[in-house]
Amino acid sequence: MTRSTGPARLRPALRAPEATRANALPAGAWWLWALGLATAASRTTNPLLLGLLVGVAGYVVAARRTDAPWARSYGAFIKLGLFVVAVRLVFSVLLGSPVPGTHGLFTLPEVPMPDWAQGVRIGGRVTAEQLVFALYDGAKLATLLICVGAANSLANPARLLKSLPGALYEVGVAVVVAMTFAPNMVADVARLRTARRLRGRPTGGIGAVLQIGLPVLEGALERSVAVAASMDARGYGRTAQVPPAVRRTTHVLTLGGLLGVCAGTYGLLAAQGAVHGLPLLLAGLLAALAGLRLGGRRSVRTRYRPDRWGVRAWLVAGSGAAVAAAMIWAGASAPDALHPGVVPLAAPVLPLGPAAAVLIGLLPAAVAPLPTGVTPPAVAAGPAVVAAPAVVAPPASPSDSKERS
Repeated sequence: MTRSTGPARLRPALRAPEATRANALPAGAWWLWALGLATAASRTTNPLLLGLLVGVAGYVVAARRTDAPWARSYGAFIKLGLFVVAVRLVFSVLLGSPVPGTHGLFTLPEVPMPDWAQGVRIGGRVTAEQLVFALYDGAKLATLLICVGAANSLANPARLLKSLPGALYEVGVAVVVAMTFAPNMVADVARLRTARRLRGRPTGGIGAVLQIGLPVLEGALERSVAVAASMDARGYGRTAQVPPAVRRTTHVLTLGGLLGVCAGTYGLLAAQGAVHGLPLLLAGLLAALAGLRLGGRRSVRTRYRPDRWGVRAWLVAGSGAAVAAAMIWAGASAPDALHPGVVPLAAPVLPLGPAAAVLIGLLPAAVAPLPTGVTPPAVAAGPAVVAAPAVVAPPASPSDSKERS
């Protein structure tokens, strides 16, 4: 009897628990994971690796997103990525490309350009090599957008604001409002289109877009006014008195540290600046953290139930960092595998090492807590069938029938 109950007791312990207020992942963990995937995408133009990164991000989003309004914006980011790829291809066809090619597809009428616009071409010969190069380049940017969309779908913007230091509270409010505007607008558009479809009205065309646009903007304005009123009621904007010397030191450290972070990040993302980018990034982070530590003295606000970084949060953030580090190392050791050539045309090959490193990004789908209220369809079908008879409306009374007539 003990042998039969042993595995039953160990099996639930290996599963991820349901998300509660105590064990929910901090928003910063999701953003670090997504930024790690985005960094990995910026180091390669191999379409197979980029597709694998998109698949990893999509699987994690499908397994761990909630029913919140911002969680529905992932599809919009996928459409935006496809639009970016299409625009990149159109620009390559119309404006040409510096990539030489021998496989001509078609020729467009070329517009003659003046002498001062040498090097600019509109129209002309279109080759298969330049289209493949444009496709790889557009897929890279689309993958970056999709990774950011994954973080926007999984992370709670309000909890991200709570995690910011006191010195960045004012900036954080603006960033959170900007981050929540697009998902809420997408949710409003979907809600209004569903309402129009139920009423038998068209949901496509310019007329429908004009009729939907005004309620969407009105709803966004109402939410902004409500947020401003709630912030004013909670005493937002109160600051403490800080000596001028401390204030100037804070500004210098924060601004210098952020510039160092930007320069170091650019060095890591560039093809040849990874050696100098990491030390500059670390120095900028230290200076920025010191400035934020001093700047936090101006804030007199308190933090209710601060987010705690547990083992699961560190595993989620570390998985994204591991993917980024492995891709950077692969780009330094074997750059040809991450950047397939287009001249001559050849099918891209999937490198096994970087592909296995990308699969580390699937770790949040196993260790992150399960979102509350989201159950598998097989489980949700049972209660729905049982509860269906309780929804049946009572018989109408004679007075109701008279009023309806």
